Amino acid sequence: MASAKETNLTLAPLRVAPASLPGFRVCLELLKPVTWFAAIWAFVCGAVSSGAPLAGRWPELLLGMVLAGPMVCGTSQAVNDWFDRHVDAINEPDRPIPSGRMPGRWGLYVALIWTALSLAVAVPLGRWGFGAAVFALLAAWAYSAPPLRLKRNGWWGNAAVALCYEGVPWFTGAAVMRGALPSAPVLWLALLYSFGAHGIMTLNDFKSVEGDRRSGIRSLPVQLGVAPAARLACVVMALPQLVVIGLMIAWDHRLAAFAVGLLLACQLGLMGRLLQRPRERAPWYNATGTTLYVIGMLVCAFALAGGGA
Repeated sequence: MASAKETNLTLAPLRVAPASLPGFRVCLELLKPVTWFAAIWAFVCGAVSSGAPLAGRWPELLLGMVLAGPMVCGTSQAVNDWFDRHVDAINEPDRPIPSGRMPGRWGLYVALIWTALSLAVAVPLGRWGFGAAVFALLAAWAYSAPPLRLKRNGWWGNAAVALCYEGVPWFTGAAVMRGALPSAPVLWLALLYSFGAHGIMTLNDFKSVEGDRRSGIRSLPVQLGVAPAARLACVVMALPQLVVIGLMIAWDHRLAAFAVGLLLACQLGLMGRLLQRPRERAPWYNATGTTLYVIGMLVCAFALAGGGA
């Protein structure tokens, strides 16, 4: 059940445009193309890690990238913006829905239409691709929409997003390319990098602390405070990579282990600067440290492909 603060906020008036069809640019803004990269990258990592030859599989690869990014990730953004429209009225009032540029209830309609289209796109990818899409879409709605609204608690909400942005696309890419359940090493990497992405999601919450606090959303910066949440995020991002390094050594991928270790060392240096002013420097770290994090994902994916995993 939503808190009293969140319920009261939901009743606050918003600027609403006349009921008409939304423009293409407004719909595209609602789907947030800038967020698609993470899911597309994870899908490509999964496809590479499967070791399956890409020759003759380009249609599946391209369709999977569309499914992971514009479709499923785009759906999650539309769902989140609709159910967060009153929170965004505080944090980011210029977004399409609170600003009134998205007319009437079209924010919700776009989320529903994009959900249906995502399922249609997933059908040609077989039972593994379709099943993963169903799971990711259910998680997207559970994250933002009542009654679950997982985002009300940063522990559960960030875990759901991290899994759907990293683990599920990685799994999907490997499963679609192989047409079967991915190998244990592939599953371990998908899980570990999903765990680390929980810290990345925590950094993303720094931009909305005020609105979250006022609306009863208990993000980790709200629960723990900005500085402790930043330290936790750094630990959560670093620990899985240490485990990945150990696994790469155990699987006799020593060059990959060295590369991931070097990338992690650079991240640790950047984390020191982040922790000095975490709220102001979170976007900077996402552009630098997070980039090194995802490069490590691809390094490991190529290592598994080369080793026949």
